[in-house]
Amino acid sequence: MTTTVPTAAAAYWEPLWSQGRRYRQPDDTENRLLEQYLGTGRDRPALDIGCGDGPLTRRLAQLGFRTTGIDCSPSAITLAAAQDPGPGIVPIWQCMDFTADDLGTLPDPAYAVITCRLVYRWIDDKAAFLDRVRRLLAPGGTFWVVAEVTGRRPATDPLQGLGITPVQAELLTARWSGVHTADLDVLRCYALRP
Repeated sequence: MTTTVPTAAAAYWEPLWSQGRRYRQPDDTENRLLEQYLGTGRDRPALDIGCGDGPLTRRLAQLGFRTTGIDCSPSAITLAAAQDPGPGIVPIWQCMDFTADDLGTLPDPAYAVITCRLVYRWIDDKAAFLDRVRRLLAPGGTFWVVAEVTGRRPATDPLQGLGITPVQAELLTARWSGVHTADLDVLRCYALRP
């Protein structure tokens, strides 16, 4: 596990994680979709951006990927590293802000799979973020994104506007040769291929 200098993102997320805030875990349906679109890992490298306490990183490792989970919150990385991923599974946990830190510090120069679960909505400069993802994605790889879609919650729900807008979704799906989506309640899963 490695750490870096705190960024603005870390200044926001670290207090939430350190005070015990937890976030929606992938359910069986989401995990089945992940396996359907990504297949088995065959020891190919996978990068989970904004891994939090690591459920998606561990799931990728269970599918046979050689996984690295990154998050800008040191507390989230500590929680992730403290959980037993299962026999023979050894994810790498790295504290870093994907949008600001040197990507050269990652253990692999390119990744067969890059995931981003419930993170894309929070990225300020989405175009720059997507450019960084494209630079790290290996030829033939998959960028797996799970995001809440604005307007799917009831109008009375205070989190009704939490998701990504149609414009943000359009930016996310532009410039990919393959775009596949699947809806799960308020969430949409995207499998994006170069």
